[in-house]
Amino acid sequence: MKKILIIAFAFISISSFAQGLDFGIKAGANFSSIKDASEVSNKTGFLVGVFAGIKFSDKVGIQGDLLYSQQGADFDPEKIDLNYVNVPVVIKYFVVKGLNIQAGPQFGFIVDDNIGEVFGNIAKAESFDLTGVIGLGYDFPLGIRADARYNFGLTDIFDGVDGKNSVVSLSLGYSFL
Repeated sequence: MKKILIIAFAFISISSFAQGLDFGIKAGANFSSIKDASEVSNKTGFLVGVFAGIKFSDKVGIQGDLLYSQQGADFDPEKIDLNYVNVPVVIKYFVVKGLNIQAGPQFGFIVDDNIGEVFGNIAKAESFDLTGVIGLGYDFPLGIRADARYNFGLTDIFDGVDGKNSVVSLSLGYSFL
């Protein structure tokens, strides 16, 4: 009988703790440009990855993502392609059930670019990008998540040339927990 009570207590404790955990997948679209650069327009790309989070209370939580993100800009007649692995870490404040405001830093690591092809030896992409993130999200029932975020560059993305990332991303996700 004691074993059954201990197992039941452990199961209830783990279930209660898991109520605050969040883990899932997400995908969406990026609408990116480069601030401080002239003669560029928006480029559309995608993002895909995973997220994990924890709620500390009914109002406050934190979420970290690991995302592959296509960014850059259209530079007539070329496209500037900047592909990153981004790690945003946002504090989520729940205004009402499901609806949250998000803010925090994002750490970006370039994995592929075409800067050499577009500009030759004039510019080179920086390997690290620091951006700020602000956004809105909604956690629907049954694990569905929707996010709209604006990522504003804090560091230049080119070595020796002005230009910061500016990205609006819209994504849908699914939480397994």
